[in-house]
Amino acid sequence: MPIELTTQDLISLVKELCRLPRETEWVEFKLNADVEVIGEYISALANSAALHRKQQAYLVFGIDDETHQIVGTTFKPSLQKHKHQEIESWLLQKISPKIHFRFYEFDVDEHRSVVLLEIQPASHNPVQYEGVEYFRLGSYKKKLKEFPEKERALWRIFDKTPFEQQLAASNLPADEVLKLLDYPAYFDLMGLPLPENRAGILSALYADKLIQEGTADKWHITNLGAILFAKKLQQFQHLGRKAVRLVMYKGNSRIETVREIEGNKGYASGFEGLIDYLKTLLPSNEEIGKAFRKEVPMYPELAIRELVANAIIHQDFSVSGTGPMIEVFEQRMEITNPGIPLVATERFLDSPPQSRNEALASFMRRVNICEERGSGIDKVVFQTEIYQLPAPVFEVTTNHTRSVLFSYKTFADMAKAERAHACYMHCCLKYVNREPMNNPSLRERFGIEAKSKSMVSRVIKDAVEMALIKPYDADVGAKALRYIPFWA
Repeated sequence: MPIELTTQDLISLVKELCRLPRETEWVEFKLNADVEVIGEYISALANSAALHRKQQAYLVFGIDDETHQIVGTTFKPSLQKHKHQEIESWLLQKISPKIHFRFYEFDVDEHRSVVLLEIQPASHNPVQYEGVEYFRLGSYKKKLKEFPEKERALWRIFDKTPFEQQLAASNLPADEVLKLLDYPAYFDLMGLPLPENRAGILSALYADKLIQEGTADKWHITNLGAILFAKKLQQFQHLGRKAVRLVMYKGNSRIETVREIEGNKGYASGFEGLIDYLKTLLPSNEEIGKAFRKEVPMYPELAIRELVANAIIHQDFSVSGTGPMIEVFEQRMEITNPGIPLVATERFLDSPPQSRNEALASFMRRVNICEERGSGIDKVVFQTEIYQLPAPVFEVTTNHTRSVLFSYKTFADMAKAERAHACYMHCCLKYVNREPMNNPSLRERFGIEAKSKSMVSRVIKDAVEMALIKPYDADVGAKALRYIPFWA
């Protein structure tokens, strides 16, 4: 369902819900609101909608729950506050994970005020309110823990239905599907001719699980189809905030924003445009050392491509209200995605890739947007070494993963920790290439001449003391000539 509903859409939806013979597990009617329990209903309806594989759940205020007559409500969520906070803001603090929900206020026949609360179904975990999970048993709200068979059934649904195959929009006529999806971009990326008729287009999209067949000549758009090829992501429920945001700052802090752009295209159809635009924002460096000719990009394009693609592919879509973000500062670039990684950051370079979104990752690799095998981090490290940049840094916060690229620094300007980290990343790169690291290879990485090898020996010594690397030959000890990562 498109995210923006017109007043007429809302009136039609409410009248359709009122025709239900009784309240269901995913529809609840109320005359007025008890704000203290709205969060419990959000949890119950979200979990029950997932159990019954519904695309939305609804809590409607202004409806008699016995007769289903529209009688109006005095509830005004846009004006009412609870504990000195706006209701939506207060509820978001209490609900985990933070699913999408939205209040709509409008009048139906004869100026009877109605409030529709539209709720996204649970997707990866049961939705909790203040740490308690609820669900609906018929028209009654119950605690999920008291019904273990329902809890098991809900987890089975999560296990069986990956995010990509859940629906972004349902029961659409074919023409509407083709209005919402950039299908020419699909055929262009796949290197296929555009079919001559609508049936051929739909058949190809269906074969790649971008759409599903409904009933009565209607179609469903999957999350995979929308997230890859939406003409405008904001037209899809709960996907609008998954568009890539690009923010450019003045200086090296977030105090002053120079430019902020939120993308709207799907990841596949909009990827090249995003990278091209990003390249135009980034300044170039003058000739620096032997590695550069005049006017080279500040950051290697291949490194940017791989890190942006990784942020898209490895994000956790269950973290609502946030999506991939690229932040450009004067001397660094940060690329952040929702969700914590499935492997430790210090093992990014050597570990086989693990993704929550296998279908998304597979398609992005098929159309050569990202690395076919591995995470591509080895290419990122290799490119930063060619450009003689400080080593990239990978960080994990409570709910996000961040990759950081730094602009050029001389060896003298690098801090001790930066040099040791660069030594560690170089050692990892050598290890995955089946080569131990040594003083000459690290000198080449830093662009240091042989006569200054003692400076590199100091860096190696620091990295050993920090337990980042260790001698390749354990019995050689301090006189070691070759080194491997601490985990090898």
